[in-house]
Amino acid sequence: MIKFICFGSGSSGNCYYLCADGYAILIDLGIGVRMLKRYCSNYGLPLAGIKAILVTHDHADHVKAVGAFSHDFRVPVYALKDTFMGMERNRLMTKKVAPPSMRIVQLKSAFALGPFSIEAFYVPHDSAACCGYAIHVGDVSFCLITDAGHVTDDMRRHLAEARYVVVEANYDEEMLRNGPYPEFLQQRIIGPNGHMSNAETADLLATNLSAEARHVWLCHLSQENNRPELALSAVELALRDSGRFTDSDSLVVQTLERRQPTGPFELH
Repeated sequence: MIKFICFGSGSSGNCYYLCADGYAILIDLGIGVRMLKRYCSNYGLPLAGIKAILVTHDHADHVKAVGAFSHDFRVPVYALKDTFMGMERNRLMTKKVAPPSMRIVQLKSAFALGPFSIEAFYVPHDSAACCGYAIHVGDVSFCLITDAGHVTDDMRRHLAEARYVVVEANYDEEMLRNGPYPEFLQQRIIGPNGHMSNAETADLLATNLSAEARHVWLCHLSQENNRPELALSAVELALRDSGRFTDSDSLVVQTLERRQPTGPFELH
């Protein structure tokens, strides 16, 4: 069994917590260390139980406090080589990751952390490098995909193998088109190295989600260009049309909160 909590999802800060057999890992740490401490205290989670941080990419909303937490609690950081280079250049990180704490991850090369078996896979985004993570504990499978400009075969493959899925649904196309963002920023978001729209995520799930999937969480919703009800409607409609989702189905589709925790969830 895996315990999963989202401590924040969106441009204000991303952080995901997974724990199995008392061994906890974080995926990204874009919220402040004090906030993380408060959340862990509220949930009764020992900070000493956090044994590693996995990083998806080097943008500040994913890595702002990675170096500080790693330094203060002597926690190693796992990331692609180019992601570490990007973090070194990131002026918004409160503290850099010390070289002794760096653990370089290779794409498509599984590694073990405590009870977790982890594989990083390429995700297209306009960062120094970006990856998603497929994580297994026994027969429990979890996949996280965020900040993806377009769909890749690796994303499809890992999604099709996952029982539990966290996937980006960043923007509603009409809201983005008619919203406050200037044209250049709109083009960056919709470009091949930007973000996935509700419609793109809905199609990805409808065509690739495993029949064994039990829970899908939609992450990284834009505050300006999306609404939870729009993301949920697009995904649920696509899943119904594909026959993967019915009123009597055990599959749950849910959005993650931007600025407060969502969970905890027990993944079996």
